[in-house]
Amino acid sequence: MAQDGDLMATAGEGLKGFLAMQGEAFRGMMGGAGLEALLGQGADAGEMTEWAANAAQLQQLWLDFATHQTEAAAEKAAKGLAASPVDPAQWLLVSQAMLGQMPKGLFAAAGKLAEGQMQLWSGVMQSFAAGATGGKLAEAPEAAALPKHDRRFADPAWREHPAFLLLHQTYLMLADYFRTAVKGMDGLDPVKRQQLEFAVTALAEAMSPDNFVALNPVVLKRTVETRGANLVKGMQHLVNDLKRGQLTHTDPDAFRLGENLAATPGKVVHETPLYQLIQYSPSTEAVLEVPLVIFPPWINRFYILDLTPKKSFIKWAVDQGITVFVVSWKSADESMAEVVWDDYIRSQIEAIDHVRARLDVPAVHTIGYCVAGTTLAATLAVLHRRGEADKVRSATFFTAQVDFERAGDLKHFIDEGQLEMIGQLSPQGYLDGRYLAATFNALRGRDLIWNYVVNNYLLGEDYPAFDLLHWNGDVTNLPSKWHNAYLRDLYRDNKLVVPDALSADGTPIDLRLVATPTFVQAGREDHIAPAESVWRITRHFRGPVEFLLAGSGHIAGVVNPPAAGKYQYWVGDSAAPSLKEFVEGATEHPGSWWPHWLEWLHKQSDTRVPAKGKRVPGSKGDRVIEDAPGRYVKTR
Repeated sequence: MAQDGDLMATAGEGLKGFLAMQGEAFRGMMGGAGLEALLGQGADAGEMTEWAANAAQLQQLWLDFATHQTEAAAEKAAKGLAASPVDPAQWLLVSQAMLGQMPKGLFAAAGKLAEGQMQLWSGVMQSFAAGATGGKLAEAPEAAALPKHDRRFADPAWREHPAFLLLHQTYLMLADYFRTAVKGMDGLDPVKRQQLEFAVTALAEAMSPDNFVALNPVVLKRTVETRGANLVKGMQHLVNDLKRGQLTHTDPDAFRLGENLAATPGKVVHETPLYQLIQYSPSTEAVLEVPLVIFPPWINRFYILDLTPKKSFIKWAVDQGITVFVVSWKSADESMAEVVWDDYIRSQIEAIDHVRARLDVPAVHTIGYCVAGTTLAATLAVLHRRGEADKVRSATFFTAQVDFERAGDLKHFIDEGQLEMIGQLSPQGYLDGRYLAATFNALRGRDLIWNYVVNNYLLGEDYPAFDLLHWNGDVTNLPSKWHNAYLRDLYRDNKLVVPDALSADGTPIDLRLVATPTFVQAGREDHIAPAESVWRITRHFRGPVEFLLAGSGHIAGVVNPPAAGKYQYWVGDSAAPSLKEFVEGATEHPGSWWPHWLEWLHKQSDTRVPAKGKRVPGSKGDRVIEDAPGRYVKTR
């Protein structure tokens, strides 16, 4: 166990070293020898002055950062706080630890074969460079004529010089070769093989030559064109991210909660130490009698379902005549050190009961998204065991898993060594949300890590204003007791589908009892809750289940408003023996699946009532706490 923890800590140094190396590379390139290599003999006095000014600014930025880090370390030491074994900004190359746990000599045979392949490959690539004169190809080959293709190397600069041509093509060949070699290796159990495949891919993405300032011809060209201004701006981005311990994906000043995000009108009508309950103001004269209670995941902020008005599922549902309530979970702090899964299940039941009492209705519709959907399944099982199943008229699950046997890439982070390391990162009773953000980024490293390294650190580009990425970076902390038990009991041991293996609030959990009408949505390209894993809920509930497969992934597959006209969805035989057979017999429909869900909801109950009284939160005589989106969503 200790060895695994040491490997994780060692792996954590990977990104820290990479980022520090980039900072030093920036400084070196702007120094004397580096500057001469970039400029040759062609710079005039005015250009040299501009270069010198940018070089001085670059040096000062790095020195200021070094001073900041020293002072921060001294402050921690003075308070008696030990540095975390892995800083949030470093925990992105955990794949190194996975590689370290593999049998020694695993790559030896593959390495010898690769040497022979490299000799052949070099001969092929040299033929492309045969016409080079003065260090440059007379005519750059078309991308389609090259043996390997990848969008990271689409710029002609990668093909115009034989060195960069050979560099990126050799990299692509080796990356493909080792991924293929892993798949063909004998003597690995399935779990270790999957871990190794993930690790090799993650490290290959990290080592791509486009990630390095001195190996990327596009960056070198931009540096010359801007007299190094791109490196100054990139250094500022890099330093800011190192200080905050988190990669930036979007313009941090572009959005404000309650103004252009999470702006659907409503009121906070109930509050506990764990959550706030928001009720949204009706926009129609009549509403469905049965209200809707949405449980978003506490791993993220609830406003994934209330982004800009055009993308907001909450606003759309309100406009369809639904009385919508949403739970806004509190980001964990020291006061939540003892919070466990039972508390979240009790909170779901309490929210359901509060809405029933507030509107004087016998039952509610519910939605559970991701981990809150997993919890909703347990809540339903508890209510059925207690004879209170009639409190919930229907349950909808957005990309939620109950059977974790095929839970996807996240299982690569759930061996005993990783769990021990995660426990060490929660000394105050909660896990810093930046660690989880880093994990999810690592699942799509090329898109969510290295793309930003190139564009924002090396090229010095400004960040875009993108609501979804703003939400993605708005992290929440997690109660460590809940988090560790969740990973062990569900992801590792898959106990939720074992009747009565788990209990909540003194009530055993048996999913086979659940007879509530259920709608299940999965994302075809979901890498967090794979469709095959989500599908398995159909095996465990005994009530009527409608399964729908949506185009795209964990977020875009859910947040797909009808007006966007994007993606597609499939409906078919929800009683099919497998997801494969469901897909084979399913019918594809273009666009958003939201209207199809609404049609299903109307089938459960279509009675309407006037939108008055407490259906209008904050109306005369109705005491509320504050305006939506409330305080909890803004707590960092």
